[in-house]
Amino acid sequence: MDYKDTLNLPKTGFPMKASLANKEPQRLKAWYDKELYQRILEKRQGAEKYVLHDGPPYANGHLHMGHALNKILKDFVVRIKSAQGYFSPYVPGWDCHGLPIEHQVDKKLGSKKKNMSVSDVRKECRKYADRFIDIQRNEFKRLGVLGDWDNPYVTMDFEYEAVTLGELYKFFNNGGVYKGLKPVHWCTSCVTALAEAEIEYAQHTSDSIFVKFEVDAKTAEEFGIEGEKISVIIWTTTPWTLPANLAVAFHPELEYSFVRIKSSENGNLKAGEIIVVAKKLVEDLMQEFGVNDYEEIKTAFGIDFENKYAHHPFYDRKSLMILGEHVTTEQGSGIVHTAPGHGQEDYEVGREYGLEVLNPVDDYGIFKGSLPVFGGKNIFKANPEIVEHMRENGSLIKSSKVEHSYPHCWRCKKPVVFRATPQWFISMENNDLRKNALSEIKKVKWIPSWGEQRITSMIENRPDWCISRQRTWGVPIAVFTCQDCDETIVDEDIQEKVLEAFKKEGADAWFDYSVEDFLGSDFVCPNCGSKKIRKETDILDVWFDSGTSHAAVCEKRDELTWPANMYLEGSDQHRGWFHSSLLESVGSRGKIAYKEVLTHGFVVDGEGRKMSKSVGNVITPDEIVNKYGAEILRLWVSAEDYSEDVRISADIIKRLVESYRKIRNTSRYLLGNLSDFQPDEDMVSYDHLLDLDRYILIKWEKAKNRILTAFDKYQFHTFYHTFINFCINTLSSFYLDILKDRLYTYKADSHYRKSAQTVVFTLMKEMCIIMSPILSFTADEIWEYLPEYESKSEFVFEEIFPKIQEHNEVQLEEKWDKITAVRKEVNKALELARAEKLIGHPLDARVTLGSKENLKDVLTADEGINRIFIISELIIKDYEEISDGFESENMPLKIFIEQAPYEKCERCWVRSDSIGEDEEHPGICSRCVSQVK
Repeated sequence: MDYKDTLNLPKTGFPMKASLANKEPQRLKAWYDKELYQRILEKRQGAEKYVLHDGPPYANGHLHMGHALNKILKDFVVRIKSAQGYFSPYVPGWDCHGLPIEHQVDKKLGSKKKNMSVSDVRKECRKYADRFIDIQRNEFKRLGVLGDWDNPYVTMDFEYEAVTLGELYKFFNNGGVYKGLKPVHWCTSCVTALAEAEIEYAQHTSDSIFVKFEVDAKTAEEFGIEGEKISVIIWTTTPWTLPANLAVAFHPELEYSFVRIKSSENGNLKAGEIIVVAKKLVEDLMQEFGVNDYEEIKTAFGIDFENKYAHHPFYDRKSLMILGEHVTTEQGSGIVHTAPGHGQEDYEVGREYGLEVLNPVDDYGIFKGSLPVFGGKNIFKANPEIVEHMRENGSLIKSSKVEHSYPHCWRCKKPVVFRATPQWFISMENNDLRKNALSEIKKVKWIPSWGEQRITSMIENRPDWCISRQRTWGVPIAVFTCQDCDETIVDEDIQEKVLEAFKKEGADAWFDYSVEDFLGSDFVCPNCGSKKIRKETDILDVWFDSGTSHAAVCEKRDELTWPANMYLEGSDQHRGWFHSSLLESVGSRGKIAYKEVLTHGFVVDGEGRKMSKSVGNVITPDEIVNKYGAEILRLWVSAEDYSEDVRISADIIKRLVESYRKIRNTSRYLLGNLSDFQPDEDMVSYDHLLDLDRYILIKWEKAKNRILTAFDKYQFHTFYHTFINFCINTLSSFYLDILKDRLYTYKADSHYRKSAQTVVFTLMKEMCIIMSPILSFTADEIWEYLPEYESKSEFVFEEIFPKIQEHNEVQLEEKWDKITAVRKEVNKALELARAEKLIGHPLDARVTLGSKENLKDVLTADEGINRIFIISELIIKDYEEISDGFESENMPLKIFIEQAPYEKCERCWVRSDSIGEDEEHPGICSRCVSQVK
């Protein structure tokens, strides 16, 4: 008789090889053919809503690994919330306006652009954005991200543009917007103002210079020093800003020294002249200036210099001496060159003293032609000329080069400048915007918690929000201004007319229609009566665009809610989308637009370096998807702690592929033992399960609880480590290893087998539901092979997470924890015995266990403790009775291994003294005999 015919060997159609790269697209097609997203929402209709509002990626290229990390994390959250029972829609969006797209279109159009209307150029920009929306949509879907992809929100849609303008009008109407001449970050290459979020800091080499500002005779006299040359010394790394100098600033409480030069190697510091620097810096500066001998003849505090004058180093004008709390002694001389047209602090302190906001630099970074000496020159190219000019006239003390962190344009990567230009601003003080924003921040749950302090410090210290840009592609600041009195016309009837045009024709209407089309031919300025009315030509900062998404999307779409439950983006968005959404919603509604904010780090290579084409360490999502499947990317996202920078490399992916293989093989084994199991008929109640089966369910409940708790806290790496550990250590290495004997050898309808199958089914079903938000493709595949039962949904994603079962079997758990611990020590002894060739297979072994504890009552199991240890025979003795054997380092155990002195059962391979007892089946043990008769 061939006893293999009587074994319950696993039967499964679940394939060993995943072939993810080939099979995932088929699953995606089924999801969308069967409208899975809509089905899930229908299943949750009427439930409490949980809305993750999508921060719109920019529609100008293929996806990079940061996109994949971000969108997969979002998919985790949405799917988890749905599996928790929430109505959890996901509406993806795209950011479409702004400089990057306009730059690409400019390149494409070349010289043709000069002959095109603004509206025609904007249409080209719209086409470009449309193309990449389609590309990115397909790439996001390929990652398994489920959402309303057919109905996304797009910032260039007419309705969205109208809402954006409507939000801007709210700020105009409540007095929150003003136009002012203030210094802003300006890119001379892109020819536009830039927001804080559009600035990147990189190393830059600048001129470092110390310059003399000679005090006038009256000032010298007031300090009691007559007839001598006295100069205050400033330090700067931007010589090009000196033509705009109007003041030198002192700290009011700092002490300053008047230092008489006695001997100097520096040709521009003559013996007898007097220089003024911070007292605490005198010694270091004299050494740096090449001064051999000097004398401190007098000191004064900063406040003593206020409202006195010095001469500009190369122009025939005076520079006012002023006070400023921003002055420090960390670098320089303790006296700060001040050009109100070229710096935020300079501007603010200059306002206090009524200084002009002087800006001699044009939009392209060229000194205006009217500027003496340097007019018509590029500011950066003029730097060495300015330095040389001061060297020649004796005002330069020292010049050197310094490498330091300097602001660069986020798009063209070139250094930016601070320059005063007429711009539109949202005031941080009007309507208490700053105060209210800081208050609202405290109401948000920030994940990680340090996000709160980060955005708080940004709001506390940020200047007024510059919202105007000197470009073409965006939402125009659609207001009218009187050319005679410069009055901005804020009229709600006019606003409504413009908004209607935007809704019907989009923002292009602003450029297509004339002033008269909007105002009528008889309109006059309500302030001065002039008929000279012009349209504003600046467009809105794109951060205002995306910052209004809460109004254009969350408030407008029925399936969503306001405020959103969560915003989830990279940590750079504390100064980007989180920031602009906060200011826009608080400024227009007095409340913040989100309840939770989750931030993640950046994707770096395996060594922690930024990905760069020049370094050659770039890995793209499609590389991994095409080779391994999107599931491996999803596993990668779950395995990493996203709160820090996330590493990826070929080695990391290979390790994840191996982890995935273990999850898949565990699932395959579980499914393979359910082919003859009918849940609605064969389930065994918990109370009637074998001890080992109950024990493993207790262990699963603990793992499940850990995972579901981690899901509540968005700690996805806890899922990964817990799930992998349960599959490998709890199941494969322990439970399933033991279970093979019972599943294969007992009759199909036996209680022993049904008890095991009940647990195997319960584990596979619940593990499948638990993994479905993370390993969505695999869970979908497993679900197809899971036996049918009455309440089974067609898709696993329609299911709710299984509830935690409190079994409260402390004694059972303690007993089996002890058995498990002893089993580990026995396994160590068996491995040594196999290495020494005392036995072949563990089933060849008879194990004699000597213990200092009473283990006879503990080492018991329904199927026999030898089955748990996967040996043929176990004998328990007192510790002292065993003179030889393996001594455990972890437990008071001594283990003696020998070959079991019996024949091997032809069916189950156990060596047993019962073989031969049955005449009909002489080659098998009594247990197997009972299963084949």
